[in-house]
Amino acid sequence: MIKKLRFKFVAIAMLSLFTVLAVIIATVNIVSYNSIVYSADEVLSLLSSGEGRFPLRDGPMIPGEPFPGDRFAEARPELRYESRFFSVLIDESGVIIATDTDFIAAIDKNTAADMAQRVFLSGNASGFTGDYRYHVFPDGTSTRIIFLDCTRDLSTFRRFLLISCGISLAGLAAVFVLIMLLSGYIVRPVSESYEKQKRFITDAGHEIKTPITIIDADAEILEMDMPDNEWLQDIRKQVKRLSTLTNDLIYLSRMDEENLQLQCIDFPLSDVVAESAGSFTACAMTQNKTLKTDIQPMLTKHGDEKAIRQLVSILLDNALKYSPKNSRIDLTLKQQGKTAVMTVTNTTLETVSKEMLEHLFNRFYRADPARHSRGYGIGLSIAQAIVTAHKGKIAATAADNSTLTITVILPL
Repeated sequence: MIKKLRFKFVAIAMLSLFTVLAVIIATVNIVSYNSIVYSADEVLSLLSSGEGRFPLRDGPMIPGEPFPGDRFAEARPELRYESRFFSVLIDESGVIIATDTDFIAAIDKNTAADMAQRVFLSGNASGFTGDYRYHVFPDGTSTRIIFLDCTRDLSTFRRFLLISCGISLAGLAAVFVLIMLLSGYIVRPVSESYEKQKRFITDAGHEIKTPITIIDADAEILEMDMPDNEWLQDIRKQVKRLSTLTNDLIYLSRMDEENLQLQCIDFPLSDVVAESAGSFTACAMTQNKTLKTDIQPMLTKHGDEKAIRQLVSILLDNALKYSPKNSRIDLTLKQQGKTAVMTVTNTTLETVSKEMLEHLFNRFYRADPARHSRGYGIGLSIAQAIVTAHKGKIAATAADNSTLTITVILPL
């Protein structure tokens, strides 16, 4: 249990950190990418006003003087000298009228024409083709497509993306190592408390056994002198219940041990399940209930035979306790691949809710808040501990609100 708690703590901490880092990296890189797109669109808009070139000034050029009427150019006076672009003019039928590649060295006229025709046929008004941002502008009866080289900005963006992801992964790895080293200290108080609880249950259980045995022996002696005494019979009945509960608590505490050593042998699983079910046939008949079994023969398992017998007994006893009269209980055992699947199905005395299914294997859980149920709420917890010790799985499902099916999957 402590190992699972430690694993969950590490998993939740790492998942939380990963989520936060992923959101931060995604936000930063999305903002950076949108900034590149926004700047490129501003340049393309400026180029469109000059028919594929930067607008010319009226009069002589004065160094540092901005383009009149354009705030984007005012903010970046060197923009016209650092931008690389080309444009293509296409008529309505898609025929190239003119190409302008004077302001770029990496693209010739043929390449520019091919790129423009692909963009024209795509029907998109703007976008990227490779590392070139383009915009489609109407130019009288023709269409002008202007391309802007964004290679430098996109390379910087990709480099930053890789670096940020690499640093984040390295940070995650470092935090994972630290959490693994420190998680032992974090869960130590819980571990110590849990160990003290198990030790208390075990020690108290063994201490309680002695007075229970003495009370039972004294009641048996008194019963010899006073036979058929209802008070003595009630005492012995309650002593038996208390003894069963004590043994169950000790057994459950032992099953929770991390280094539990089961008495594992190869045994005929089909025969063990059939024998365990057979002992409940008479009990079912006395309660006007029917126990039906469908057990595949010749199944063999390596495990603790005594624990598997107890598992079957717990499931059938639970089904008998919580099923109405004149009902039917079905027990099946089938092989599926490399596993044995055992199911116990019965109708229930009360509605099976989703909340009940979620807490059914919790210790001392009873669906009745008034705790008027017939058991202690510990039987299915023991069943789950037995299945877990055999590296299997157990689950409860409800086909409708009045039928409960408990499924056990055990590796063969």
